[in-house]
Amino acid sequence: MAKRAAPEVNAGSMADIAFLLLIFFLVTTTIETDSGLNRKLPPIEETEPPIIKEKNIFQLSVNKNDQLFVKANGNDGEVIELKNLRAAAVAFLDNGGGAGDEACSFCRGKKDSRSSDNPDKAIISLQNDRETKYKTYISVQNELIAAYNELRNREYQRLYPNDGMNFVEANKKYIDPRTTDKKVKDRLKEKLEAVKLLIPQKLSEAEPKSN
Repeated sequence: MAKRAAPEVNAGSMADIAFLLLIFFLVTTTIETDSGLNRKLPPIEETEPPIIKEKNIFQLSVNKNDQLFVKANGNDGEVIELKNLRAAAVAFLDNGGGAGDEACSFCRGKKDSRSSDNPDKAIISLQNDRETKYKTYISVQNELIAAYNELRNREYQRLYPNDGMNFVEANKKYIDPRTTDKKVKDRLKEKLEAVKLLIPQKLSEAEPKSN
């Protein structure tokens, strides 16, 4: 009795199908990228550096034991918990203790004359120990950025209440590659820049210290 031949599967078009699927996923997939810590270094200037009042500096240091030490508001320095850092930074930035040309019309802080004049003058200075844990370093950075974003969210919603979003949401929409309407991007950029002008991110990092 003759053996029956097994039917063959025509795989000639499989390569074309696989290629089409590859193109489909490349076009439709959004690849998230890590942007790292966004820091802008000041330009090199030939002129004398501006004089900064000590009360406008929020001095934060982290030692090798991951303890946070803050010197601000006219005090000699105090240990602070990480969970309280954001609130302390917000209170410093939003203090509004300036007078005359340095007064802050939108600040809601205590207006303590020993603390920062306005957000444009306020500087957060951070210094870590070389033995500070990386996890602590990142956590401190996150809390400081969150302090700036908290104030920027408030001001964005105050200036543009009809947008139905805050600064962080508007910035996320602006950088989203799916937002292709140029007019929308231009409007968002203008609004974001206006808020950044009110609450500039002045975060300075000193050279890590070693014992």
